Amino acid sequence: MKTEKLYFGAAYYSEYLPYDRVEKDMEMMEKAGMNVIRIAESTWSTLEPKEGVYDFTHIDKMLDAAARHHISVIVGTPTYAVPTWLVKKYPDILAITQNGRERYGHRQNMDITNPDYLSHAERVIRVLMEHVKDVPHVIGYQLDNETKSYGTAGPHVQAMFVDYLKEKFPDINDFNHEFGLDYWSNRVNDWEDFPDVRGTINQSLAAEFCKFQRSLVTKFLGWQADIVREYKRNDQFITQNFDFAWTTHSIGYQPEVDQYDAARCMTVAGADIYHPSNEELTGAEITVCGNISRSLKKDNYLILETEAQGMTPWLPYPGQLRLQAYSHIANGSNSVMYWHWHSIHNAIESYWKGVLSHDFSENETYREAVVIGNEWKKIGSHLKNLKKENKVAIMLDNASLTGFAQFPLENAGVNGYNTVMRWFADALYRLNIEYDMISSKERDFSGYECLIVPALYSAPESLLSALDSYVAGGGHLITSFRSGFSDEYLKIYPDMQPHMLHKCLGLHYDQFTHPHHVDIAPIQNNISAIAKEHFAISDDHSASASEWMELITCDTAIPVLKYSHPAYERYAAAAINQYGNGSTLYFGTMFDNHELLESVLLSFLLKAGFSGGNLSSDAPHYPLIVKKGVNDFGKELCYYLNYSKDPVSVVHHEKNGVELISETAIACGDKINLDGWGVAVVEM
Repeated sequence: MKTEKLYFGAAYYSEYLPYDRVEKDMEMMEKAGMNVIRIAESTWSTLEPKEGVYDFTHIDKMLDAAARHHISVIVGTPTYAVPTWLVKKYPDILAITQNGRERYGHRQNMDITNPDYLSHAERVIRVLMEHVKDVPHVIGYQLDNETKSYGTAGPHVQAMFVDYLKEKFPDINDFNHEFGLDYWSNRVNDWEDFPDVRGTINQSLAAEFCKFQRSLVTKFLGWQADIVREYKRNDQFITQNFDFAWTTHSIGYQPEVDQYDAARCMTVAGADIYHPSNEELTGAEITVCGNISRSLKKDNYLILETEAQGMTPWLPYPGQLRLQAYSHIANGSNSVMYWHWHSIHNAIESYWKGVLSHDFSENETYREAVVIGNEWKKIGSHLKNLKKENKVAIMLDNASLTGFAQFPLENAGVNGYNTVMRWFADALYRLNIEYDMISSKERDFSGYECLIVPALYSAPESLLSALDSYVAGGGHLITSFRSGFSDEYLKIYPDMQPHMLHKCLGLHYDQFTHPHHVDIAPIQNNISAIAKEHFAISDDHSASASEWMELITCDTAIPVLKYSHPAYERYAAAAINQYGNGSTLYFGTMFDNHELLESVLLSFLLKAGFSGGNLSSDAPHYPLIVKKGVNDFGKELCYYLNYSKDPVSVVHHEKNGVELISETAIACGDKINLDGWGVAVVEM
């Protein structure tokens, strides 16, 4: 979906204000160059204070003021936080989860399959859509908010799950065999005897229930999209603000939603990306989560939420807000919207601060937003709808993510899959190799010179066969431990590991363990001299193995890393292999030395003749980040982003062009000077 401009703005809730200041807020937004707000998704109880009684006072006030100040509006369906009267009338709306019945208070506490909830949700959506559908400056609609299944597992949901299994396994014996339910006498001999799945000790069954819960989210969002589509104009879009796996910030692929499936009902993918700031700011989360977002529709996306000030530890240093904003756009977003405009004076998010602080006055964050907005007024037409053609992709797989949660790594816990994925993704980021994300449901990888498949724990044979064919046909595959280990139902393959990939990878293993006091060392002769120019890799022990350790025997593969430990020194820690017209690189463990990982990746890519990045010894490296694409004018853009407090200089090795922000001519070979947290954008 192409946009006519870059959208810059914030979520806005006049319902939360301690006094009426809508006009003043819109004046400040317009001064800041902001041109979009998102409203309504959080305020069902204000819109419908009593059943069937609707109050559009706040919505109309925001819409009217936005029109006067040339601000577009995205309207959210207000279905993710239910009003008190609805729960009082229908207590069963509150979901039954692993921990029992939910209590009222927090958001997203409902059973999204409950008929009474769906009936009232549909009614409020239709009433809202009827009210706003003809408003000219309403540009699109957001479905719900960061939707999940919320762990719903009550009797109704469990009955649906049994019907789902019956359809997949008409013969109950096949079901029992595939899920290994003879173990501990868990066999189900009659569908009517199916037990409460919340008590299962069978990870295959638990993982299948997680998959089913993800399908509920896809169905729910598709249902909402169908309703909205009845009212929306052709010029209006449908989106959703997908969020990501979370620790203290966004870290990677969302375990509770199949985002590739769920996005099919939408015009454009949207995302909420939150990340560390000040000393902890790296830009890696903006890239990895943005790349997931760009992959969902294989198109540009919208940042519907990101932080302005955010949580207390996130207060950005001067210059960082601007750097972050350009980073989103350089990654393919067509918007940057903050959650939220004004800081809230009550309740759980009182200290999650918006653009304005609690006193509503201009502050450093606001003044930096003014800089961003007014720069984008000037050059935004050159930045929007950025198109990228990357030569490397990382594969994402929900089933393997669930498998790693059911059978965790030693330390990473439920975040194990994303830990491995980020290990690779962040190495590419530091090397300034831009990458796409692709779904494991794809089978044709021929558009990529290199494919990275992290931790493919759960894999149907059709996918493993496709990977084998990709390499034989000339592709270059990088993959990791615990890949090809189990089928789509987490049933472990009963033959040589990695299943179906051992010939392609040229290696096998039959034992594994958690490493303790095991070092990793490079086999220098097998790491290219060119790669070693980038990194000072010594012959000494360079890293410590962590999380998982496979004892790899090389068949046709050549080891590039070894275990430095008397019990394991005959085994490889990582190995490369030629197979057909392509090649592979396999890691049997993780380790804590970024330079060593980057040198091995670089060596492999150099040998493969990779053309998707600057691999020369003087190529920019993190904290100087380079991102590229083609704009609406068919011209190439090159973003230089300094993720450091210190000034840096970079030599522009691309074609002659113009630095858009300063309007300065730049020739190939010129040096570009960037302040700490600085940005330059060269159009060529």
